[in-house]
Amino acid sequence: MMNRRRFLVGSGALLAANPFVMKLSRFADRRPWRTFTVRTHLEVLRPRGTTRVWLPLPLQGATAYQRRVADTVDPGEGTARVVTLSSELSMVVATWPPGVRPALSAESQVSTCDIHVDWREQGDRKIEAADRARFVAATRMIPTDGIVRKTALAVTQGNRSDLEKARAIYDWIVENTFRDPTVQGCGLGNIRFMLETNNLGGKCADLNALFVGLARAAGIPARDVYGLRVAPSRLECKSLGVKSEVVTTSQHCRAEVHLDGYGWVPVDPADVRKVILEEPPGKLPMDDPRVQRTRSRLFGSWEMNWIAFNYAHDVTLPESTHAPLVYFMYPQAETEDGRIDSLDPEHFKYEITVQERTS
Repeated sequence: MMNRRRFLVGSGALLAANPFVMKLSRFADRRPWRTFTVRTHLEVLRPRGTTRVWLPLPLQGATAYQRRVADTVDPGEGTARVVTLSSELSMVVATWPPGVRPALSAESQVSTCDIHVDWREQGDRKIEAADRARFVAATRMIPTDGIVRKTALAVTQGNRSDLEKARAIYDWIVENTFRDPTVQGCGLGNIRFMLETNNLGGKCADLNALFVGLARAAGIPARDVYGLRVAPSRLECKSLGVKSEVVTTSQHCRAEVHLDGYGWVPVDPADVRKVILEEPPGKLPMDDPRVQRTRSRLFGSWEMNWIAFNYAHDVTLPESTHAPLVYFMYPQAETEDGRIDSLDPEHFKYEITVQERTS
């Protein structure tokens, strides 16, 4: 617990000592690593009683595409601590007593590297039994029975390998869903409702959750990866990057599927639908060359102008008195009046900015 002063939490030494980072680096050695400083400034504008805030921190576990370097937190007149629930889920938990202005500043340094799976290099990568069980299990918004199971079996019919099934699910989502710009935030990911109503519109947390749910229902381990876009895209589709250093509303959910021999494979069918809707002049046809190239690229690769926070579903926030979150991608706050809507700037004001290190 730290009071009225800044504190630093470093994780670089832990990751550097982990040989798993090097084992995965065959996917990451084709492009240089980039380092970003992400700064968050937030304030609860109408506090009542004790106020608490939860801020997701960058993924700290070893991956082929990200290294978390360090985090600095200043809770002002409150107290704050970093809570690590697992190697893949950590957060700042800050508290202010009644009568104290609830404001917090946090800074994270993260290094990323583009990831691309070379389909010619199939190895002997297997998933541990416990991880397989976890990543084929149902969650509150991602069931694996009923219409989800029925749809998964129909979509993958005639495909034998997990790779073939995963690609069939990816293609089905690209071809049958649509990005709905009226959905608030990144969406909720209620895939049973989407399938039962045949309303297959949404944003990234909807469409990529649908991929994850169908893959799990087909017996293939898959997971959502919740994070934040932090830089412009260097590729041809500028809609897949940010436009300025202010990234407050740039949260983005991606997905991964585990394929024996390849390990965790990056996918993002939701961003294909984003390109279709948003790349000039808008509403591109499926046979547009930009759509075709993006569709091919986003099954097996990510441009890492984005950082990952966690894979977590149904998140119980430490010291919270309210229901678990469906996912944890936005800052959260609670007062005596209850949980504050993260997308309500009249009550919960925050700004997230990012700067890339150039040397």
